[in-house]
Amino acid sequence: MTRNEFIRRLKAGLKGMPQADIEEITADYEAHFEAGLAEGRSEEEVAEALGNPARLARELRFEAGFRNWESSRSPSSAIGAIAAFMGLATIDILILLPILLPIIGVIFGLFVAAVACFIAGGFVLIAGPFTGFPGGWLVAILGGLGLMSGSVAAGALLTLISIWIVNALMWFGRLHYRVIEPAIHPEN
Repeated sequence: MTRNEFIRRLKAGLKGMPQADIEEITADYEAHFEAGLAEGRSEEEVAEALGNPARLARELRFEAGFRNWESSRSPSSAIGAIAAFMGLATIDILILLPILLPIIGVIFGLFVAAVACFIAGGFVLIAGPFTGFPGGWLVAILGGLGLMSGSVAAGALLTLISIWIVNALMWFGRLHYRVIEPAIHPEN
């Protein structure tokens, strides 16, 4: 594979990342080619030593997603990190999907239930005192506040569990990368 073909495939694999990051990464790999040519190696030898550009792009996307998750723990960075992890662990996806999909489904369902309980608590809080709520108006107000605070606590707990799951996936991705890295870069 020639230098241009390698860089083209690498850029295609990095598509969707910020342009500045893509340019920095491709400049690094261009430098690898320059150093290899200066040592008297051909472009094909350098490309073979660097490995599969699509695989390198998946690894670089994972690293970028992991750094983004570490710097700002937000839902969008979690989704990006999980997507980058899924790209890296394409073979493991067959094993992980049957485990992850039910877990994600249950957590999503519990989030929906927490929101529904919060809305129900608001309804009891607002309408309960005027509708003859069993136990009187004070029970309606306290019951509504209790439902709302319980659902906020459940939502906070589910958020912590979600963060733990994303961290576990990132740990698995890093472990996966460390295990396969010697096969990718035997000279390191």
